[in-house]
Amino acid sequence: MTTVSTTAATHWERLWTQGRRYRQVDDTENGLLEDHLGPGRDRPALDIGCGDGSLVRRLAELGYRTTGIDCSSSAVALAAAQGPGSRHEPVWWCMDFTTDDLSVLPEPAYAVITCRLVYRWIDDKAAFLNRVRHLLVPGGIFWVVTEIAGRRAASDPLQSLAITPAQAELLTAGWSAVHSADLDVLRCYALHP
Repeated sequence: MTTVSTTAATHWERLWTQGRRYRQVDDTENGLLEDHLGPGRDRPALDIGCGDGSLVRRLAELGYRTTGIDCSSSAVALAAAQGPGSRHEPVWWCMDFTTDDLSVLPEPAYAVITCRLVYRWIDDKAAFLNRVRHLLVPGGIFWVVTEIAGRRAASDPLQSLAITPAQAELLTAGWSAVHSADLDVLRCYALHP
């Protein structure tokens, strides 16, 4: 495991150790995931910001060889403690995708990279997207689930969790194909190099 020493890690570690949990993947989102990613056929998949590992385990159920990474060691420990749930046992790493050495990951490249409810928190989004592109195989898919601005009432305290139109434009620029689907306040993107 890589040692993480960023302010992001400190922030998320505190929340995970305090018992904070996040929106679970529901049946509608699972259906979109399956439609856009298809069967794993033993191809490698990476989940950035894996949290409790629920998306990693779902990818494993679809037949992907999965790796989950998170900057919070408590989140990674929680994910690992829940067991594989399928014949593909996930690999878990505590690391900061934005700063750590990605060559330590178990695969040199991935057929699928997922990023669920994480993109909004990335400071340097352009650098983050470059790192993703570097790890994505030709013909791969970058699956992003993020909240979109303007979907919550102005008085809703969670309104700040959304990405702006400019951030959404940066996310979708430079891909050969962009597919999206809306889920209430969220948007799912399937981005192809």
